[in-house]
Amino acid sequence: MAPRPNILILMVDQLTGTLFPDGPADFLQVPNLRKLAQRSVRFANSYTASPLCAPARASFMSGQLPRRTRVYDNAAEFTSDIPTFAHHLRRAGYQTALSGKMHFVGPDQLHGFEQRLTTDIYPADFGWTPDYRKPGERIDWWYHNLGSVTGAGVAEITNQLEYDDDVAFQAVQKIYDLSRGQDPRPWCLTASFTHPHDPFVARRKYWDLYEGAPELEPPEAIAYEDQDPHSQRLMDACAWRGLEIQPDHIRRSRQGYFANISYVDDKIGEILAALDASRQEAIVVFVSDHGEMLGRRGLWFKMNFFEGSARVPMMISAPGLAPGLVEDPVSTIDLTPTLCDLAGVSMAEVMPWTDGESLVPLAKGTPRSSPVAMEYAAEGSITPLVALRQGAWKYTRCNADPEQLYDVANDPGERVNLAGDPRAAKVMEHFRHIADQRWDLDAYDAEVRQSQARRWVVYEALRNGSYYPWDYQPLRAASERYMRNHMDLNILEESKRFPRGE
Repeated sequence: MAPRPNILILMVDQLTGTLFPDGPADFLQVPNLRKLAQRSVRFANSYTASPLCAPARASFMSGQLPRRTRVYDNAAEFTSDIPTFAHHLRRAGYQTALSGKMHFVGPDQLHGFEQRLTTDIYPADFGWTPDYRKPGERIDWWYHNLGSVTGAGVAEITNQLEYDDDVAFQAVQKIYDLSRGQDPRPWCLTASFTHPHDPFVARRKYWDLYEGAPELEPPEAIAYEDQDPHSQRLMDACAWRGLEIQPDHIRRSRQGYFANISYVDDKIGEILAALDASRQEAIVVFVSDHGEMLGRRGLWFKMNFFEGSARVPMMISAPGLAPGLVEDPVSTIDLTPTLCDLAGVSMAEVMPWTDGESLVPLAKGTPRSSPVAMEYAAEGSITPLVALRQGAWKYTRCNADPEQLYDVANDPGERVNLAGDPRAAKVMEHFRHIADQRWDLDAYDAEVRQSQARRWVVYEALRNGSYYPWDYQPLRAASERYMRNHMDLNILEESKRFPRGE
């Protein structure tokens, strides 16, 4: 049996796939991602399972949509009995490690990872729970607001820069440690960054790369009164009336966003350079959890199914997969079965409860027939929203709103809703049938409300009196690092060296 391949997953946060039509857009200054794209299968129409951090990441890791994982929002527990790609690989003999963000909520902060090298950047408790019982309520202390837009600019250190600097450092150290060969198992290392997620604040060296770029100009916005109901709710949730957004705010936000893409490209370059220097080979996956509207349609951040928010970059460099462009719609939930397929690991025991499918056949030329499904039931919504993407079309359903149907191929800005157009009647019938088979939105709504209500009770109870946090504390055994007196110095120095004998 051939040895199982090593796997390196490079994940970023809030990077829109609209900037990756076939690898990085030409104006982006990202030499490392551009080089990776040249040797990768590039999925031009890849979508998140849910356009929000925690739901997207739980789905990415498990291959299941949020209704199955029950991670509906950024404060819903990801329970320990749901297998992730880290469980599947570890069970098959892999060592698994995570450096960076995964936004796990709950006391289990590993979910199959044998080792976490950093803490998370976001809280692990139930404090960010929405409340459908209070539609229209805005929870000021954690809801998104447009301060990220008005406050865009330059800084040499921020909360997020401090975090991602450490994510890259720990990942590089881990790669060098793996090269020493002290553990013969194949490995899967995930390095997950929080950039280019807002705030749109960047280091000067990256900010200056985009000075005067045409891409900074504000995209065409839609007036509040002309927005669809969910977009209006999102604008209200972001307190759009509280800050007057000027064109220069938009330019600076876009400049900070593009600058942080270049920043994270540098960090990815450090990791890939360590992989090369340590003479190790690995499948490399690049993906984001969800996208960023960046002012398109007058919207910011994510939380909707429009292209800027829901579409993400995805590239896979692996032996046996010829580099090239795949335009069929795919999903981040397809990555778990794809990784297992590439590693020769069976998921047969859980496939009846998995929503994703391996991308290996598609990457090798077999067309995909199934639609991509998305779900959203978090801040800015008052009941769950669902969507289907297939062929040229995107269909959205919500019990509180009119249906939406967009011809994404011919209307990439999604400006013309064809749901009521007689010429699209057969397309609507097709998607309605699929949605009817897949979702009971009344039952889904009841499940979300029950989850929210339970968590409000538990959170208030646990914050009353002595509080024990669930946030992950990285374990660093100081007495086992570097040189200690229970070690033989000669053996230690030799065993920690790679390569040896040069």
